[in-house]
Amino acid sequence: MSPSIVTSNWFRVAFPLCLITSLWIGMSNVITVTQSNIDIAVNLPIVLFFFALILSHSFNQSRCAMIAFAMMLSYWVIQSRLQTSLSTGTSLLELSLLAFLLPVAALLTYAFKDSNLSSKSFVFYILINILFIAWSYLTVTHFGVESIALFQQGLLFVVPQVSHLPFVLVMYLVALTGITAILVLRNNRIADVVSYSAILTASATFIFFDIPYISSTMFSLAGLLLLIYLISASHELAFNDGLTGIPGRHALEMDLKQLGRKYSIAMLDVDHFKAFNDTYGHDTGDDVLKLVASRLALVGGKARVYRYGGEEFTAVFRGRYLEDVLEHLELVREDIAQYEMALRNVSTRPKDKKTGASKRGKASEAETVKITISIGVADSSSDRKPQNVIKLADKALYKAKQTGRNKVSH
Repeated sequence: MSPSIVTSNWFRVAFPLCLITSLWIGMSNVITVTQSNIDIAVNLPIVLFFFALILSHSFNQSRCAMIAFAMMLSYWVIQSRLQTSLSTGTSLLELSLLAFLLPVAALLTYAFKDSNLSSKSFVFYILINILFIAWSYLTVTHFGVESIALFQQGLLFVVPQVSHLPFVLVMYLVALTGITAILVLRNNRIADVVSYSAILTASATFIFFDIPYISSTMFSLAGLLLLIYLISASHELAFNDGLTGIPGRHALEMDLKQLGRKYSIAMLDVDHFKAFNDTYGHDTGDDVLKLVASRLALVGGKARVYRYGGEEFTAVFRGRYLEDVLEHLELVREDIAQYEMALRNVSTRPKDKKTGASKRGKASEAETVKITISIGVADSSSDRKPQNVIKLADKALYKAKQTGRNKVSH
C-alpha cells in the first residue's frame, strides 16, 4: 500500500485536535442533539468501548483493550459519582483523583506487551485499576468534606478563568498530552496513538468539566478514535512484514496495480544468507534481515521498499527509469557492504543484569561480520506489465549472483 497521510505521525497528532476543535465550535449544537437523544448519548461511550474490547481481543491488541477498559471505568465513575456540582461534597476531590489516575493508567500500558484478553498481563492491568479505585475511595473517605476547603487553599487551588479543575492538574494534563504527542511524532506506533488520543480527550473532559454533556461527547470521541486505530492496527498486520516492520508482499501486490507507465523495480537479495543462518543461527539471521531492511529504507530516489519473501527485498521507484535509480542502488549496496554488524551470542548472554551491564562497555571485543547484497533492476521501458518487469529484475539479480555477487546488474 502506498504511503498514506492518514497513517502519518503529523496526521495522527492533528486529527483528534481538529475533531475536538470542531466539537468545541459547534458545542451548542452538540448539546441540543444530546438533549434530544439523551439515552443514546449517555450510553454510547460504553457501547464503543465494549466493541473496542472485542476487536482488541480479535487482533491481539491487549494494550488497546487496556485503554478501553480504563476509559470505560472512568466514564462509569463520572456517570455514577460526578453528576453533581463540583462545589458539592467531595466531587472536586473525586474529579481530581480521576484526572490524576486515568493518564497514569493509560501510560501503564507501555509496561505490557500486546496479546489477547485472556493473558495474565491484561488481568493484572485490571487489578491495578481496581486498586486505583480502592485507593481513591480510601482517600476520599479519609479526608472527607471538611478537608476539601484546606486543599483548595493549597495544592488544589483553582483558577476559575482557566478551569474548575485544580490548576496543578490542568498543567499536569497539558504536559502529559504534549509528551504523548511527541511519542506519536517520534514513533507513530498504535500504542502511542491510542494513549495520546485517550489522554487528550480525557484532559478536555476534566479541564472543561462544567460544560454540559462534555464527558459523553469526549468519551464517545475517544471510543470512535480507538475503533479507528484498531482497524488501522489490523491493516498494518495485514500489509506490513512482522519481522522487519516494512511493507510486505501483500502491500507490494497492491502497489503494483497503480504504478503508472514510468517506473523501475529492483530485486535485492542478501548474499550467502543460508550459509550465514547455518553458521550463526536463525536469531542472528533475523537480525541481518532487520539490519538490511533498515538500511534499504534509507535508499534515495523516493523508493518504496518491501520484503518480498525470505532474504529477498523489492524496491519500487515510481516515475523513474533505470538511469535515474542506478546511483541510488549503488549507494545503498555500498552502505550495507561497509556496515559491520556485531554478532550477539544469545547462548552466552549473562542472565544477571549487573554482569550484562559490566560487559556492555566491551562491545569492541565482540565478533563482527559484514553483509553484502546483490541487486537486479529493470524498468517499464522494457515491459509495461509490473509482473514482467519483476521477472526481468529477477533475471538481472541472478546475473549479479552468477558474476560475483555484491553488485548491481540490469
